[in-house]
Amino acid sequence: MDLKRFIPDDWQLLLNDYLQSNDWRSLSKKFTIEYQQHRDAIRPDLERIFNAMHLTPVNQVKVVILGQDPYHSPGLAQGLAFSVPKDIPLQSKQFPSSLRNINKALALEGLGFLKSGDLSHWAKQGVLLLNTALSVRLGEANSHAQLGWKSLVIEIIQKLSQQPNLVWMLWGGHAQSMEEYIHNPNQHLILKSSHPSGLGVYKTKQPFIYPGDQKSCGHFTKANTYLTTHQKSPIAWTGSSKQEFRLSPNG
Repeated sequence: MDLKRFIPDDWQLLLNDYLQSNDWRSLSKKFTIEYQQHRDAIRPDLERIFNAMHLTPVNQVKVVILGQDPYHSPGLAQGLAFSVPKDIPLQSKQFPSSLRNINKALALEGLGFLKSGDLSHWAKQGVLLLNTALSVRLGEANSHAQLGWKSLVIEIIQKLSQQPNLVWMLWGGHAQSMEEYIHNPNQHLILKSSHPSGLGVYKTKQPFIYPGDQKSCGHFTKANTYLTTHQKSPIAWTGSSKQEFRLSPNG
């Protein structure tokens, strides 16, 4: 399988050296074998595996949010970290706990609530929603972690971080383990907290949400303040609050 043909041209250009490496050849071979054996069980769908790259062009990346691997439950994975299709009701059992807590954090920061769990509007504003494994087998979390996706993600992090003034949101130990690959960390804003899923959201010395739901880690507001300071337009995280826009004279 020519896996490279699913990657947008601008990302192919950024990753040109890597896409000629043994790591990429190994990843492509392993994924092809997995796809041939478990085609109907692989998520997201083949054409959506690189969805984060399609929705966020290289020259528009302002914020990077690192997830782990796609949702392994049916009907959820769409190639964007943390995001689910907009037709998944916010109060349903299908709606992931991570997204519930992201929604809660946004509200605690005074930014309003998400209209749905579909975060494609973030991606289109320059938020790269990147999982460290880009595929998974249905019902088997982390089942594709050993295919070699990590080598691709490391390359993306290293290449992107060569341009200054990006915001990196590293939620949980897994995402924070990738921090070492960010070049010139002093030229970026690196935000760290516990992972927003389940009860872990309150844990660690840097909770995503503080116990008792008193306040959030403030990452969304901090990101917008940083972007505005560096002459970049802030992210309309929910699209429902003037606070998301008033920081920037450029909108």
